Amino acid sequence: MRQVILDTETTGLRTEDGDRIIEIGCIELINRKFTGKRYHQYINPQRTIDAEALAVHGISNQFLETKPLFADIASEFLAFISDAELIIHNAPFDMGFINYELRLLRKNSKPIEEKCKIIDTLVLARQLHIGQRNSLDALCKRYGIDNTNRELHGALLDASLLAQVYLVMTGGQSCLFDTLETTETVTDKSTDNTIIFTGQKRKLRIIKADDHELSLHHHQLTQMYEKKKCLWLTSLPIKDN
Repeated sequence: MRQVILDTETTGLRTEDGDRIIEIGCIELINRKFTGKRYHQYINPQRTIDAEALAVHGISNQFLETKPLFADIASEFLAFISDAELIIHNAPFDMGFINYELRLLRKNSKPIEEKCKIIDTLVLARQLHIGQRNSLDALCKRYGIDNTNRELHGALLDASLLAQVYLVMTGGQSCLFDTLETTETVTDKSTDNTIIFTGQKRKLRIIKADDHELSLHHHQLTQMYEKKKCLWLTSLPIKDN
């Protein structure tokens, strides 16, 4: 099973206002394992970046002046995500921008949703953690994932953090039972930016039932057994005192 964790950064929040993608970051998983393959690209949006967006990601117009246009990287990007299941946090936002860019290239372009299955981790998180904060930072804190390097948003860094969140949130043993601590440093050749990915040891807590809980459990089994609704018991277990 091939999955691609995807994140974007943009000039603003609304394609209706002509906002564009300025960065794409993708991390590949196969059978829920990191393969080491990534796609990362900065993009010249041919328009100014909103001040609010600049404060979030810190990517300036001056930095993007020499970067390729989306039209120049579209084929390579689409080839990377082709036939993959896309994992995105707040998918409507990122997919809306990607589809907008594709429509600018070709008006009758099919949306990505028709080419790839989409899993929205924000929807998953809201189902698991009702009424709680489910931003990427909040999920990293909840699952014990180190996000101390995330002073500003960045598509590749955020995709890496989301990959770890997704694996833990969906019961992925590749995160919960890792025994080695690893650190990987990736340098973007077009800048001096260095991104550090860390995988840390995680120990599972074993919480045993106390006497009260065991008593309640035995009482429940007794009731089920007496009503002949406990199919896996041929006799009632003896309660320890």
